[in-house]
Amino acid sequence: MTTLAVDRSIWSRLWVYQRERFPLAAHGPLILAFSFCAVSFSARLRLQNWPEWQSVGVAFVSCLIFFLQLRIADEFKDAKEDARWRPYRAVPRGLVQLKELGCLFVIGALIQLMLALYWSLSLVIILLITWTYLAAMSVEFGARKWLKMHPVTYLWSHMLIMPLIDLYATASDWIVGTTPYPPAGLSFFLAASFFNGIVIEIGRKIRVPSQEEKGVETYSTLWGCKKAGIVWWFCVVATAICGCLAAKEAMAFQVVAPVLATLTLVLGVFVYVFTRQQRPKQAKMFEISAALWTLCLYLSLGILPGVFANV
Repeated sequence: MTTLAVDRSIWSRLWVYQRERFPLAAHGPLILAFSFCAVSFSARLRLQNWPEWQSVGVAFVSCLIFFLQLRIADEFKDAKEDARWRPYRAVPRGLVQLKELGCLFVIGALIQLMLALYWSLSLVIILLITWTYLAAMSVEFGARKWLKMHPVTYLWSHMLIMPLIDLYATASDWIVGTTPYPPAGLSFFLAASFFNGIVIEIGRKIRVPSQEEKGVETYSTLWGCKKAGIVWWFCVVATAICGCLAAKEAMAFQVVAPVLATLTLVLGVFVYVFTRQQRPKQAKMFEISAALWTLCLYLSLGILPGVFANV
């Protein structure tokens, strides 16, 4: 009875942790769009309108776990800083322990491995490559102090995990195709994933001075609100350009480009207003805008090429 009670306590605490640090209701739809688009886009490059549902399932579950593992890795990496500056977070306040999160990380890795073995033995190779980079990120590539002094390098070096995860997701499709190699044109899609990762990362760390917390590093502190907003928008532009080039490879430039161009202009107007007013509510909109942009980007690349393939 005691063991059962403890187990229930662990799962209830992990559920609260999920709600606070990895909300499935918010992340789930984005990761589903991310993984479905990757598999669908790969299928379109292979001249298939839609992928097999098993490929989508393997990609979605694996990607969901990848992003959870990234969150858990951050908990370990930032444990000392969180204990000092952010005692309200789940780990420093004692809601969950790092060893419990470590067990959850390993369970997730075992699920990923079983899915890869089930779908294609070759998929295990890409899984190991992605795990290796994630592990290197978790220890800051052995250069934590140097990276902290070079925040731009810190940003792009950590965002390289995004195209790796995307490569794994696309591989759930092409690795079981007639020619088990990445299809031509995939590089622009992976580049769009890289820049979009930067859009998300910068977007969640833009604040006005009244919102800044001591000990919390933000890009608005690093560059100032105005410059941070402008850099964020240029990353949106870079993502849109790569997305359009990827759509061209999938023979869907005419339908994807207008969508991404319109959204880019709308976000440009938002950034212009923010740089003039710099209100707290506007700063909070960067993270929401980044999420909506991500959803539109991946759904455009994942659905529109297949829908308009025969038009």
